[in-house]
Amino acid sequence: MRITPLDIQQKQFPIKFRGFDVEEVYAFLEVIREEMEDLLRENASLKEQIHRAEQQLQEYRDMENTLRETLMTAQQMVEDYKNNARKEAELIIREAELRADAMIKEAQEKVIKIHEDIVDLKGIRRHFKEELKRLIESHLMMLDFDEVREEEAKEAEEPPAIQPLQEEEKYEEQEPEEFYLSPPFKEEDDEREVQDD
Repeated sequence: MRITPLDIQQKQFPIKFRGFDVEEVYAFLEVIREEMEDLLRENASLKEQIHRAEQQLQEYRDMENTLRETLMTAQQMVEDYKNNARKEAELIIREAELRADAMIKEAQEKVIKIHEDIVDLKGIRRHFKEELKRLIESHLMMLDFDEVREEEAKEAEEPPAIQPLQEEEKYEEQEPEEFYLSPPFKEEDDEREVQDD
């Protein structure tokens, strides 16, 4: 049974012969009551302090848990950002490599095409050059042939030269071979042969 200060204050003792001094007993009980009230008040105060401390401790624990969760969340977010950044960087690098490979391949194909075009153009130029050369040679041959025909036509149209009588006598004194191989006709034949060459 729990005793309170009120119980001590209201406690009654029977009076017997040759017993304790009643006033001293009640005075002592009063002291005990007051001490007990002080102890109870102190105990209540301590309990309140303990309760507040426990509440504050719980708040600190809650704050610690919140901070821990926040820190873990922040760390996870940092890891996620790092992973995403790394993946994005790898993707960008991969795309850049693919574009670079495509550009290099396209440039190589263009170089090959240009080289083929150059070879084709050289062949076409060589073909046209040969054709032009043959055409020029053909025209030169035609011009030479026309000149020869014109010379022959002129020679055919000119009348034979009449020599004076003295020249005839002179030629009569010469041998027949020398008459037919006169220098003028021989030089014309030589010039014609040179032109034909």
